[in-house]
Amino acid sequence: MSHFPVSLPAAPPAVQFLDRDHSILAFNERVLDWARRADVPLLERLRFLCIVSSNLDEFFEVRAALHLTAAQAHEQKGLYTAESFEALAEAAHAMVARQYALYNDELMPAFEKQGIKVVSHGDRNPAQRRWVHAYFEREVRPLLVPVGLDPSHPFPQVANKSLNFIVRLGGRDAFGRENDIAIVKVPRVLPRLIPMPDKVSGKHRCFVSLSSVIRAHLGELFPGREVGQFSQFRVTRHSDLAVDEDDVKNLRTALRLGLEQRHYGQAVRLEVSAGCSEHLSGFLLRQFNLPAASLYRVQGPVNLYRLTQLVDLVNDPRLLFPPYKACYPTQLVPGESFFERLKRGDVSIHQPFESFDGVLDFLREAVNDPQVLAIKQTIYRTGSDSELMVLLREAVRRGKEVMVVLELKARFDEEANINWAEMLESIGAQVVYGVVGLKTHAKMLLVTRREGQHLKRYAHLSTGNYNPTTARLYTDVSYLSADPALTADIDNVFVHLASQSKLPRLHRLLLAPFQLHRKLIEKIDSLGEAAALGKETRIVAKMNALTDEALMLALIRAGQSGVKIDLVVRGACMLPAQVPGVTDNIRVRSVIGRFLEHSRVFYFRDAGEETLYLSSADWMNRNMLRRVELTWTVTDPLIRQRIIDECLVAYLHDSQDAWDLQPDGTYLRVSEPGQGEQHGAQDALMARYAVSSSVRSLG
Repeated sequence: MSHFPVSLPAAPPAVQFLDRDHSILAFNERVLDWARRADVPLLERLRFLCIVSSNLDEFFEVRAALHLTAAQAHEQKGLYTAESFEALAEAAHAMVARQYALYNDELMPAFEKQGIKVVSHGDRNPAQRRWVHAYFEREVRPLLVPVGLDPSHPFPQVANKSLNFIVRLGGRDAFGRENDIAIVKVPRVLPRLIPMPDKVSGKHRCFVSLSSVIRAHLGELFPGREVGQFSQFRVTRHSDLAVDEDDVKNLRTALRLGLEQRHYGQAVRLEVSAGCSEHLSGFLLRQFNLPAASLYRVQGPVNLYRLTQLVDLVNDPRLLFPPYKACYPTQLVPGESFFERLKRGDVSIHQPFESFDGVLDFLREAVNDPQVLAIKQTIYRTGSDSELMVLLREAVRRGKEVMVVLELKARFDEEANINWAEMLESIGAQVVYGVVGLKTHAKMLLVTRREGQHLKRYAHLSTGNYNPTTARLYTDVSYLSADPALTADIDNVFVHLASQSKLPRLHRLLLAPFQLHRKLIEKIDSLGEAAALGKETRIVAKMNALTDEALMLALIRAGQSGVKIDLVVRGACMLPAQVPGVTDNIRVRSVIGRFLEHSRVFYFRDAGEETLYLSSADWMNRNMLRRVELTWTVTDPLIRQRIIDECLVAYLHDSQDAWDLQPDGTYLRVSEPGQGEQHGAQDALMARYAVSSSVRSLG
């Protein structure tokens, strides 16, 4: 029997949902907290700061345009208004200010104490300046093409998130004209951080930023002109690809054309140096058609994310997390046939505490086994350099039937997926792109094997992507099974995706956009009815985001009927918790740890009857109604209890990395550093699997 912490009794109606975009920013504040924590190694603090910068880039690329458009039109467009734009801009400006204050006032001084210094132009000694000048002449200057603006040289196309300089020039050009504005584009092939050699670094490990190298030599790019005001700048553009699938004959071709335009979409944010003059910032705002609130003046590099390079360049174990090596999945024996193992029962793998190698080995055995006839797999994000895709290519070469459902519209992975699709098609694999109008987000792999007179199926399902790199960084649950009902369901889903034929009745799977949304609501409502009859009921659900209104209303109804509800929601959550008289029985917490929480686990208890689901789907409207998503029941009692203990109970008891959502939408850290002994779920799981690994090696 599982044991969860419980909340309080219930109450009546009416709730105002929290704002989704502000909830996303609140999540990034919790990530930023890792960069503030003195108990976190210094390079890891910088890494978390860079992660926030990258997250904010994506936030602006995907979420900002609707607010901005409404503000510029001076009218409401759905939920978006001039007021919503101003509120969002105010919150984003405050977060950016905190980022740069942390960078300048805490992290950079801490690096200096460790003998690591990013040396600005003003702090460089003569020897360092000579070295930087030589580097500029050799590596940088040949790639720069300054553009003086005039009627025949209009403002150039500036790509999304590219580094640029704007310069105000004095004097006249070679033709006697007073065109005073020039733009210098910085090529993306150049590294943003350059290590200086020991001979000029002295006692420190010294680095220079590319922007400071160019800034120091701007005058040399404009001989005969006086360089006055200048600033680095970067523009962020709306980058969510929109393709009318009903109106295109070839989705792959249409997406490739769309990718070419993505870098030049609507401008939504302009970043400039803190000292940029009003004249230059105003000029840029007019060029990009942006209001003043879209201007971000930053005290440092305009792209903090590029400082991730410092983590790799320094690579000092003292300043990094202790290395964690995932153990081989504890339910598997290296070298034992997966097909023989799965005949004895299902297997779960808790990544990244257990290694993704188990999944690769399963596919590798299927590719190399002459009795395997067919392999079917969905691909959402697998990366541009994937061993898994190499294995699928080898399966085709060995004459197996290979079918891949490849999602071309996986945001920011479109180009890699198009390339994989073209490669697989060119060697004879069957590649399909799922259903028009829906993203295929389900993660499933099905192997069909001849065994005597029969064909037998073996399957892998996952809450996360088939990406070996992120599998070391994200918490997910992989599930291997030879269960006939489950594998038959998976095969029916593959046939449905390829043929668009009607889906037969499923037994172990719930599939979005068909019955998943409805079944979850029915399940929640049934527990509400049971609670109203006085039965002990419980819901514990772990996910990345909770924004679907119908599911939130169902949870509120259930809570008001007496169901005890705990939600572990890493990111955006629009459901307010512990609102007196409304959501007293609902608690929401977010756990932000060393690894990115990514698993989706849903637990329901009605008296003594427990149901546990694993899923690829968050509780968002898009996942429920505009994506192909899988949710499956875990029937093996030992695996079910293991997942309950590791993915739910451990997180409800986390006193180190957890934040509790307050009724007003703010998050409070469960305990601050130094407040007695603390327990982190991820730390406990790393320790547990490190012990499992050492016991196995001793055995």
